[in-house]
Amino acid sequence: MDMATTQKPHERLAEALAADLVAVNALIRERMSSDHAPRIPEVTAHLVEAGGKRLRPMLTLASATLCGYGGPYHIHLAATVEFIHTATLLHDDVVDESAQRRGRPTANLLWDNKSSVLVGDYLFARSFQLMTDTGNIRVLRILSDAAATIAEGEVLQLTAARNLSTTEDIYLQVVRGKTAALFSAATEVGGVIAGAGDAQVRALFDYGDALGIAFQIADDLLDYLGDTAATGKNVGDDFREGKLTLPIIKAVAQATPEERAFWVRTIEKGKQVEGDLEEALRLMEKYGTLDATRDEANAWAERARAAILTLPAHPVRDMLHDLAEYVVARLN
Repeated sequence: MDMATTQKPHERLAEALAADLVAVNALIRERMSSDHAPRIPEVTAHLVEAGGKRLRPMLTLASATLCGYGGPYHIHLAATVEFIHTATLLHDDVVDESAQRRGRPTANLLWDNKSSVLVGDYLFARSFQLMTDTGNIRVLRILSDAAATIAEGEVLQLTAARNLSTTEDIYLQVVRGKTAALFSAATEVGGVIAGAGDAQVRALFDYGDALGIAFQIADDLLDYLGDTAATGKNVGDDFREGKLTLPIIKAVAQATPEERAFWVRTIEKGKQVEGDLEEALRLMEKYGTLDATRDEANAWAERARAAILTLPAHPVRDMLHDLAEYVVARLN
C-alpha cells in the first residue's frame, strides 16, 4: 500500500500546499503579535499552535491553487479565515463554558473569560486588517458577510437551545451559520482572488457550503455514535447539554405524548437522571433517526463532491473531492 492511500485527504492536501501553509503560519504569527498587550500573543498562540488541522485556510489555498492563482494574496486570505475561526473558538468556549479544546485546557480556563472575549475581538479586528491588504472589495464583502452570518448562527443557537419546537430548518440555519458559512467563504474567496469565472466561484461556494453542512451533521451524529478516544468528546455530551441536534429533532417530531414528556424533562427542563441517555438512544433507534441523520450527512457530502467535479481536472480538485468523502466516512 503506498503512502498516498494511507494518508487522510486533509494530510495529502497539507502536503500539496506545504509551502503556502508555511507562509500562512508565518503571517499569522506576525499579525497576532502585540507590542502593548503581551497577553494577546500568549492566548492566541495557545490556540493557534494547538495543532488544529488548519482545514479552513487550506480550503482557501486549495481553491486559489485550483483556479491557477500565482499569489500573493491567497496567503492573506487563508490567515484571515484562520483568525476568524480562532476568534469564534475563543468566544464559543466562553459561551459554552468549555474546559477543553483540541485536547488542551481552553484559554478561558487558563486565563479568564475576559481575556478570551477581548483577544477574540482583537483577532476579528486583525482579520479585517488582513482582508483590506488584498485591496479586493468583493473578497471583503464575502468575508464580512460570513463573519455576520457566524455571529447570527451562534445567537440563533442560543434561542434554539432547549426549545423542542426547533425544526430541521432552524437546525440547518444554525449549522449554516456556525460552520458552513466560513467553509463556503473560505472556498469562494480563493476563487475570487484568482479571478475565476462566476460558474467556478459558484461551484467553489457550493462545495464549501455542502462540505461544512456534512461536516457539522457528522460531528453531531458522532456525539451519539463516536468513541471518545477518536472524537475527543464523550458520547452524549450534546444530550447532557440539552443541545437539539438533528437525531433528537427527528425523534421529537415523531414522539408519542409519553415520549414527548421525556424530551421535555431531559432537554427543555434539563432534569436528567441515570439511564436517560440510554433511553434517548433507544428512542432514536426506534424511529431510525440516527440512520436518517447519517443519510443526510452523506447527501450533503455527495453535493459537495458533485460541485467540485465541475471544476477543471487538477490533483488538488481530487483531494477536495476525497475530503468530502472523508468527513462522512467515519459514519459509514
